Amino acid sequence: MSVSRRYTSADLEQIEPKHGDRYEIVDGELYVTHAPSGHHQYAVDEMSTALRVWSHQTRRGMSFAAAGLIFNPEDDVIPDVLWVRAERLPAAFDAAGHFVIAPDLIVEVLSPGARNVRRDRQVKLALYSREGVEEYWIVDARRREVHVYRRDGRTLHHLTTLSGDDVLESPVLPGFSLSVDRLWAPSWVLDSGAGTAGS
Repeated sequence: MSVSRRYTSADLEQIEPKHGDRYEIVDGELYVTHAPSGHHQYAVDEMSTALRVWSHQTRRGMSFAAAGLIFNPEDDVIPDVLWVRAERLPAAFDAAGHFVIAPDLIVEVLSPGARNVRRDRQVKLALYSREGVEEYWIVDARRREVHVYRRDGRTLHHLTTLSGDDVLESPVLPGFSLSVDRLWAPSWVLDSGAGTAGS
């Protein structure tokens, strides 16, 4: 998609952020996401915690939530969760502490709105595919589904869609497992008047 102005990482340094907003660049296009809902963050926190606990137990790698990932000046993003194998971590960061290598796993939790959904399902999928990410999980809190994309040769391909008590597992994470229904806020939270699940 052509854009009238191509943004770079240097432009992000000049933007005065609004509270809670997230600024990302893909193919030179600027994307702004507003502060996430509680349901969005619940899914992010559960995923990040499960990966962090497993990583500490196995020492196979480490997960990070909302960490800067700069593939190049025109592809500068902030995945909800990323995970990198231990042996790759020493070369993973630039001088400022941003990730500069393709994570082994990226997780994005969908935010509402057609532009946000397109960004995660199409734009970021294409970016992560060409940059060498091994696996990409898209979490849809509204539909209570997780879409799993796994590398097959040069690109990421949709492998499966999980829901209910299906279990997230991956050859990228040997021995890791997480029931999909752990990602959603429990019913007693919803019944307390917090509203319906969304992102």
